[in-house]
Amino acid sequence: MSARTGRPLLYLSYGQDMALLNTSAKRGWTLVLAIGAVALPFLLTDDLLVVLATACVASIGAIGLNIVTGYGGQVSLGHAFFLGIGAYTAAAISGDPDNPRLIGFGITSVPIWLLGAGLVAGLAGLIVSPLAARLRGLYLAVVTLGLVFIGEHIFKHWKHLTGGVGVGRPAAVPELFGIQFAVDGEVFTKAQKLYLLMLVLLVIFGVLARNLVRSRVGRALAAVRDRDLAAEVIGVDVTRYKMIAFAVSSFYAGVAGALLYVMIGFVEPGSFNLALSVQYIAMILIGGVATISGSVLGALFITLLPRVTRELPAVLPFISSSSGSGSITVFQVETILYGLLIIGFLIFEPRGLFGIWNRLRTYWKSWPFSH
Repeated sequence: MSARTGRPLLYLSYGQDMALLNTSAKRGWTLVLAIGAVALPFLLTDDLLVVLATACVASIGAIGLNIVTGYGGQVSLGHAFFLGIGAYTAAAISGDPDNPRLIGFGITSVPIWLLGAGLVAGLAGLIVSPLAARLRGLYLAVVTLGLVFIGEHIFKHWKHLTGGVGVGRPAAVPELFGIQFAVDGEVFTKAQKLYLLMLVLLVIFGVLARNLVRSRVGRALAAVRDRDLAAEVIGVDVTRYKMIAFAVSSFYAGVAGALLYVMIGFVEPGSFNLALSVQYIAMILIGGVATISGSVLGALFITLLPRVTRELPAVLPFISSSSGSGSITVFQVETILYGLLIIGFLIFEPRGLFGIWNRLRTYWKSWPFSH
């Protein structure tokens, strides 16, 4: 009996072991998920598609944060700063050049403004990375937290770029191969087109990140995360790889920021605050640290959570949908839930939703000897 037919999980080379989809089960379920994801625009209403499109964008940002925090071991609370840089870079590149009040270049092609947003945010991360490479733990968290407040100040006062508080500016205008994604078409609605666009981009950036963490760079980042002194002893350039992690994470954040407000078509300076950074921290902690799939699961969970809490006032009378009633609001409930979920997962399931899935998969793979 050959090893290939008799022992399907016995790999004959490192290439087989390190393959992206290294089992038939993974390939089969990936195909099923892909078919299901493509079929959703024809099964769901537009409002749900907008939520799922937002979840796809949030997943890209969460993957970026997981690269620097989960794989690189650097705690970053400044993700909202780089999201803001990406959002306003994309808005400026695709903005109306005839508007004297706002910066605009009129380039609406998705690859151009998306790549520009990622590169500008990545450059900002590269500038900050030498400081980040010299710090660790709480000190790094405080430094990156300072970036959020610096960004808030810049976004609120640079009115020629952002439009100012309470005014804002139009978000990036997506257009590709003559297709305008921000308007309804003859075949697809605006929500359907945006969902499909965000889904394709999530697949692209997810595969790129998965290949990165499987490469030499990913193994070096894991070594730095686990024990940076030991990694330096065996020849890993710790400073260099920390800078790479920070730059790549910032690039992903810039891309996510560019796409995040495309659905509503409007960017407001006050959006890029500490609460947004905490949301992304919650995504990777709840989904699973140091996993690409966990980033997607966590982003989907956190994005769908407000959809559920918005229905609470109809069920629980003491919860209000507005802040003027004097009772607890759904927004306060969301904040409390973020905190409770983070604490709960850190205590009871540190590997997040991906850890739960892994445990269930291991149980059924070893059934009926699962004890």
